[in-house]
Amino acid sequence: MADRLSEVFAALADPTRRAILARLSEGEATVNELAKPFPVSLQAISKHLKVLERAGLIVRGRDAQWRPCRLDPEPLREVATFVEQYRRFWDERYATLDTYLRDLRDQSAPERETE
Repeated sequence: MADRLSEVFAALADPTRRAILARLSEGEATVNELAKPFPVSLQAISKHLKVLERAGLIVRGRDAQWRPCRLDPEPLREVATFVEQYRRFWDERYATLDTYLRDLRDQSAPERETE
């Protein structure tokens, strides 16, 4: 059994599923509404929705015969927390590179002035 973060990343790995999430960030939609922009079958969209639902990224409601889908952004917070630690890593690396380049510039500045 995959952990939740792995399921969320697996769900986000597909561009169709990311596009569905982007659409749902604007509000609820039915399967037919979600399928319109894609050149795939309703069954294919339903499979994508099941992956998103299993990852906890969407919730399906019930309104008469309709089952509108809506975004549940909470799992995305877990992704943001995971990615944040690597952002700090890159910030530190860029700060070190910035210091190194500044030192090189300062060391070569007197040489340029004497030329």
